[in-house]
Formats: sequence, C-alpha cells, structure tokens
Amino acid sequence: MFFLSKQQLTANVGSLPVCACVYSLQNRTSVLLHKTGVNGAGAEGEIRKVTPNVKWLDLSRSLISRWSDVIDICEQLDRLEKLVLSFNRLRLTSDPSLHCRAFCRLTVLTLHDCDLTWPQILECAPMWPQLEELSVPENNITELQRPVDVLQNIRSLNISSNPLQQETVLCLSALPRLELLNLSNTGLSIIRFEDAAPGCQTAMFPTLKELYINDNNISEWCVVDELAKLRGLVKLSCRHNRLTTSDRNRKTADQILIAKLGRLSVLNNCQIHAEERRGAELDYLKMFGEEWLKAGGPGQSNAEFACQHPRYQSLIDKYGAPEEGELKKPQPLTLKNQLLKITFVFPDDAERSQIEKKLPASMMVQKMKGFLHRLLKIPATDLRLSYSSPMKAETEFEIDNDLKTLFFYSIEDGDQVLVRWS
Repeated sequence: MFFLSKQQLTANVGSLPVCACVYSLQNRTSVLLHKTGVNGAGAEGEIRKVTPNVKWLDLSRSLISRWSDVIDICEQLDRLEKLVLSFNRLRLTSDPSLHCRAFCRLTVLTLHDCDLTWPQILECAPMWPQLEELSVPENNITELQRPVDVLQNIRSLNISSNPLQQETVLCLSALPRLELLNLSNTGLSIIRFEDAAPGCQTAMFPTLKELYINDNNISEWCVVDELAKLRGLVKLSCRHNRLTTSDRNRKTADQILIAKLGRLSVLNNCQIHAEERRGAELDYLKMFGEEWLKAGGPGQSNAEFACQHPRYQSLIDKYGAPEEGELKKPQPLTLKNQLLKITFVFPDDAERSQIEKKLPASMMVQKMKGFLHRLLKIPATDLRLSYSSPMKAETEFEIDNDLKTLFFYSIEDGDQVLVRWS
C-alpha cells in the first residue's frame, strides 16, 4: 500500500489536484490520499497515465465536494475495485446511471460520515452496478426504502450508527445476495418476521449469514426467537444490549442465545464448539423445565410456552425431557454472583495507578461516583465516566446517567471504567 505524506506533495497547503499528489506510481495498486487536500482530477488523462493499475483508492477527508469530481477521477482508473470517500460532503450529480462506466469494476465502497440519507444513496446507486460491499455508518439514514433495480449484488451492508426507524429495516430483506448486515448502534429494540410462526423459517433475508446488532436497546428474548427464523444465520454479534436472565449473569445469557439459535456457529466473535452447544442446550432444558411442566409437560405444553420457547420441544426430542430432580429453580440473587471485578483507569493522569474493585452489578452510577469522589477528592459532578471491555478495548461506551445501574450498561466482570474529570 502506498501512503502519501504531506512532505511528498508538491505543495502542502490549499487545494491540490490529484495529479499533483501522485508520482511514479505505474505499478501501485493501492493509494492513500487521506487528508491530502485533493480537490479534483487535474489535467485530463493525467491520472490514467500516472496510475494505471490502481485498484484501491482512499480519498477520505479530502476537499472534493461533488460526485462529478469523483467520477472524473474514477473514470481514469479502469481497474478500480475499492473506493473510500469517508468524511466528505458530496453534491449529487444529475442522472447517475450515465456514469456507471466510471465505477464499472467497483465492488467495495465506504462512505463513513458523509451526511447521506438513504434516498440519496439509492439515487447514487445506479453508478455502482457491481457493488458487493457498502459501508455507510454515521450518516443521516433514518427511514429505509426497498432498493429497486439497484444494489442487487450487495453481499455486505454496514448501516451502523444511524438513527434508523426500526420498522423500515425489513425493506432490506429482499436484497437477493445479502450475507452480512450491520445494524449496531441504530436504536434497534424489536425485530419481527410476521410471515413465519414461532419455530418456523421466514422468507425474508434468505441469504443472510452474519448479523451485527451490538449497542442497541434489545431487552426482550422474543427478538432472539425472531432471529431464529432466519434460515441461514450462523454468525451473530449481540454485545451491549439489555437481554437479562434471572441471575443477571452474562454467561447465562450467552447460553440462552446459543440454545435458542440452533444453527449459530459464532457468537460475539467466539466459535461455538460442539460441547459448548450441548452444555448450553442441556442447561436451557433444565432452566425452563419447571415452566414447561407447569405449562402441561410432555405433549401438553400450552401455546404461550411454545411461543416463548420455540426450540424447547426440539431439544426434548434431541436429549430427552429433563427429570424433575434436574430442574433448575430460579435462585434469588446473592452478593457473590452480583459482584463484578472492575478496573478503574485514569487516562488523563499517567502517574496514577489502576485500581481494582469488586462492585455489585446493582450499584448505581451515582454511588460509584461517590466512591471515586472519596478516592480522588474530586467533586462527583466533575467526573466523566466511560467503560471498555477486554474483547473491544479500543471502543469506549459512555456512562452518562447517574440513576442507572452497572448492569443497565452491560458492564461485565473484567471490564475497565475510564475516569476523567474537568
């Protein structure tokens, strides 16, 4: 990959054409022009002459302001397959379908934070007839509409961190080749496939294999039962939602997810091994065995139980019914299974050592701030808190409500709380 530094530009201030930024690139296949002040194609034909073999081009955070400028650049790159235009504000071009030649080989497009709406994306889409991967996080996408005669080759779609109207998500279900869908941090709380009864398969999203729904407001297990209707779903990431169990244990919640989703092979980026699945399914049988008996037991369970536990009967067929002595009765929470080992770190105070504490999951943020006030001698109102998990250490999640509990924020054993103050 070729990285172009500001020192390598003929000038490092103001607006520059692409041809002024690139030199001796006959054999280069990847070019990064992030933050280089590019504002247009430059002299006619110069790009094709200087960089004929480019397959990957990053023009993010440039000075390009019109799709017509992007077209002028890309129509000179006959082999271009991947294009990054993130953090630009691009005015639409008239009749996009006339410009598909400029992107005739383009398969991957990233438009992170371009202030685009979904209708604007659909309006531009005729330019990208071969597109397979589209990433449009942090835009202005709210209401989705069904793509008609566009985006029909899309295999991967990332619309995370957009304020979606969740009832419009199903408009994407007809995409005939969609295999990966990222709906993380979109405010999602419910999904319904009303064309299929509990335990049956939906006709929607027929090719979907991977789904990412992290950092949403999902709190009902019926959402997981709806996901079980997806015939091809094998990989799910569902971190930082509000799915709870009677013991408030994250591992128990993962077991229920595995048991409810019989075809799942990867959960939260972790492979599900055969023994883990067997253990989760057996525990699920025992966990809800008492409810099953109250609902009628063998061959007699009522419709409500069958709706809440669509896989239960198939698990009985697989392992046999749980015996009464094996049933797990819900236990009241004890201090032991509520305690979370939290590491407090202080990013703005390099000399201060990390502190480990065990705190109950039921502790309010307000009380945790009181503890930190006594420790740091800093007013609680000046404290700004966030947390990160070992599995996703590079991402911080804000803790912004003093009246919520650690459990509400899905803080888990082993997480870090980052403490800053003004």
